[in-house]
Amino acid sequence: MGVFVRLAYHPSRVIGEANRAEGKAKAGATLLRKTDYGGWKGGAFNRDMNAQRLPNRIALVFTVFLFVMFHGLLHAAQRGTLREKGVIVLFDEPLKVAAEEAATLYPIIKKELENRLARPVNFRPTVVLVKESETFRRMAGTSLIVAFALPEKNLMVIDYSKTRTDPFSIETTMKHELCHLLLHNHIKEENLPKWLDEGICQWVSDGLSEIIMTQKRGVLDEAILSGRYISIRALTGGFPRDERYLVLAYEESKSLVEYMISAFGEEALLSVLNDLEEGTEVDEALLRNLSISLDELESRWHHHLRRKITWVTYLINHLYEILFFLAAVAMIYGFIRGLMKKRAYRDEEEEERE
Repeated sequence: MGVFVRLAYHPSRVIGEANRAEGKAKAGATLLRKTDYGGWKGGAFNRDMNAQRLPNRIALVFTVFLFVMFHGLLHAAQRGTLREKGVIVLFDEPLKVAAEEAATLYPIIKKELENRLARPVNFRPTVVLVKESETFRRMAGTSLIVAFALPEKNLMVIDYSKTRTDPFSIETTMKHELCHLLLHNHIKEENLPKWLDEGICQWVSDGLSEIIMTQKRGVLDEAILSGRYISIRALTGGFPRDERYLVLAYEESKSLVEYMISAFGEEALLSVLNDLEEGTEVDEALLRNLSISLDELESRWHHHLRRKITWVTYLINHLYEILFFLAAVAMIYGFIRGLMKKRAYRDEEEEERE
C-alpha cells in the first residue's frame, strides 16, 4: 500500500526532532519486515522467508520514510511531550490524561517485564499516542494492528482509540510493545526469529497480540484439523500479509512458545534467549537448552495440538456459531418456502378464474 504525504519542512529536521525526543539514536535494522509469501505445499509455505527479507538498507530507508510521514502528519496538530525519568510520551494534545496514565504505568510495566524476562530495560523508550485511527493506519500501512514498535529508535506507536476496546488496554499494549523493544535491545535481529519474538511478547502480555482479530479465534484449530499449518521456519523473517494467514502466524507463535514453556519450563526458554543474545543461532540454542532441534520441536508441538483438538472439541468450541448458522439457514429456508407457497396459491387462484 502506498502512502503519500506532503511535508511542511525538511526531512533532516524531522529526524533530528525524533532523535532529540528519544535522547539518542542507535544504528541497526528495524522490526519492519515487509515480505511476500510463497504458495502452500504439503500444508506449509514452501518459500523460505529469509530469502525474501528486505535488505537492511531498504528497511532503514523505509523506517526513515515512516518517521518523516509520522511527524509530517502530526505537524499541523497540536502535540504534547511528557518527559519522565524512564520514558518519554509524545501525544496528540487531547490525550494529555492518557499520556499521564501511560507515564504512571510505565515503571510498573518495566519492572514486571524485567522480572519475567530476566533482562534490564537499559534504555529510555518513547511512547507515541495517536488519537485518530486513520492517522495511525496511514503510519502503519494497515488497519489490522493496534500498535507497532521500532526497536532502532526505542519507539512504540499506539493507536489510543483502539486500546479502549476489549481486549486491548493501554497497559497490556505498552507491555507487548516494550517486550519487542527489550528483546531487540538485547538480541540482534538476525538471531531473533519473528515467531519467537512475537510468541514471547504475547506470552508476557497475557496472550494479547497487537493484531485486531476481525474474525473469531479458531484459525489455529482449523489448521490443526486440516493439517495446513504455516511452517515455523517460514515465520523466521516475517509474517504473511494476508489477514487469515497473518492471524494464523500470531496464533502459531503464541501456541508454540506456550508449548515450550509447558514442556521445558520458563528457565529453559530464558536460557535459549541467553544463547541468542550471545550470537548463537536459534537451531543451536534449542539443541543446547531443550536437547531437540527446531524441526523436532515443531513436530512434537503439532502432535500435542492434534491430541488436544479433535473434531468433537472443535464443534463444542464453536457450538454457538454453528447454532447461529443453522438458525440462519432455517430462516432462509422458511422464507423461500413461504414465497413458493404464495406463488403456488396465486397460480391456483388464476387457474380457478380461468
